[in-house]
Parts: sequence; C-alpha cells; structure tokens
Amino acid sequence: MTIPGPLRPGDRVALVCASSAVPADRLEPAAASVRAMGLEPVLYPTCRDEARHGYFAGTDRQRAEDLQGAFADPTIRGVVCIRGGYGAGRLLPLLDWDAIARCPKPLFGYSDVTALHIALQQLCHMVSYHTPMPSTEWYAGLDGFTEGYLRRALFGGLTGPLDMGENVRTLAPGRAEGPLCGGNLSLVCDSLGTPWEIDTRGKLLFLEDVGEKTYRVDGMLTQLRNAGKFDDCAGVLLGYWTDCPPEDPQRTLTLEEIFKEVILPAGKPALTGLACGHSLPTMSLPLGAMARMDAEAKTLEVLE
Repeated sequence: MTIPGPLRPGDRVALVCASSAVPADRLEPAAASVRAMGLEPVLYPTCRDEARHGYFAGTDRQRAEDLQGAFADPTIRGVVCIRGGYGAGRLLPLLDWDAIARCPKPLFGYSDVTALHIALQQLCHMVSYHTPMPSTEWYAGLDGFTEGYLRRALFGGLTGPLDMGENVRTLAPGRAEGPLCGGNLSLVCDSLGTPWEIDTRGKLLFLEDVGEKTYRVDGMLTQLRNAGKFDDCAGVLLGYWTDCPPEDPQRTLTLEEIFKEVILPAGKPALTGLACGHSLPTMSLPLGAMARMDAEAKTLEVLE
C-alpha cells in the first residue's frame, strides 16, 4: 500500500468538490481555515457557485476533471474535499485510476468521500484520510481533539496508539489486525454489486452514518451481512450514529441491539462508540493503513 508523503507548511493543496455544492457564504471562510492550517488553498472551479448543477457542485464531467486535474498537477501536494453531500459515486467510472495511482498524494474528507476512499485503496493501493472538511467543520473552528487529529493526518504522525474518545465500548472481545477500511455506511452499501465494491477480507471495517432511522441502519447492516462483509473482515469499529433516531421509540430495536443481532454472529471483535464521524469531537483515520485492535482492552493502534 502506498502511503503518500505528509504535507509541509506552505504546501499548495487542491480544494475540490466531488459531491454537493458549497454554500456560497462558506467558500471564503473555508479557504481561510485552510490558510490557518498553514497551507495554500487552490480553489478548483466546482468549488464556486457558478459551476453548480442542480444539487451537485458541477456536472459529473466537471467534478471528475477537477479531481483528475488535482492529482495530475505536480505543484499540488494534497487533495482536500471541501465538503461531502451526494454525488462522488457518479464520478467513479469517469476517473482514470491508473493515472491517479501514478501521482500518489493524500486525499482528505469523509461522508460521501467514502466512495473515493474505497476506490483509492482498492484500485490505486493508496492510503487516504477520513477527516473533517473545510466548509463543513474547519471554517467554524475545531476543538482541540479534532484539530490535533486533523493536523496529524495532514502533516504526518497519524500512527501508533489512537485515542478513540471517552465513550468507546466493547461489543465483542478479541484482537485483530489488518488494513483499515470503510467509512460512511450508506456509501459502503452503495458500493455493493459494482466494480468498486468494498473488499473487507482481513480488514478492520469502520462504519458510521448520519440522518438515518434505526430501521434503515438495520437494513444497510443486514445488506452488508448478507453480502458476507462481516464474515470476511477481521474486526469491526463503529463510530458516531448522528441523528439516527428510532422511528417509534416504543416499538423498535436500539442501535446496540441491532449491532449485536446483525454484526456479532460473525464472531469478530467489535468496538462501538468511537469518536469519529458526523459529530464533534472527531478523530481522523488513515484508511488503508495497517492497524491493530484489542476490543477487550479498547485500543486501536496504527502500525505504519
């Protein structure tokens, strides 16, 4: 697995929008937040409101060209997805993954960016970074936990033991080691049955989501179970489930009951409550990097 080199203060980084459009009033604050990190933002065309195409930041072709161009430009040291939303999956057949693999550089983002993370790891054999994004979190100011992790992802040092926050709990004991994979549950499920289907064999599978009723989380986890993804993986890591309320609190299963009924029969070690996903504070994760988990001791360590 290729681990792109860390950024250095003053590096030029591409701000790209592979998914939904950036609210116009957040663009300059987002760029300013990148400068505050010590980096020089280069705004690609689909970051700007004039490129908007319906609920996308631009047409599929425009967004793919921005992403492809960011990887191809030798003056660009990193690619930062300015926001998520919806639409990155539409770019997958339009991108030249072989060309991207020849120009390894770190990509940062989460949520809808999960589609790009999966493809980068499986097609380009490249580590990428599950991090907050400039027009979603950076621009509003970050707490110390979140900013500390983000700086480690940007500038190096996201290795060794990781602090998973105060609420991490053991779902099933055991130890496991393998590359980190996954991200947003909805996007992981969207990959099934496509050429970019997530491969969880021997890996530590991280999942989180936002804005889904509990029965929808149940359905997506069941889809992964039925596709053999929990049988294949080495271990499971569960993050935030932000705004995922029960549709009927008196007549539903809790998320933890769903996890136990759907995930645990695979017999893999599992942790829940990681401070990672669509809430703050949030850790950053190097997807594709080798890691080791001990679910009973509630530890996670990045090995490379």
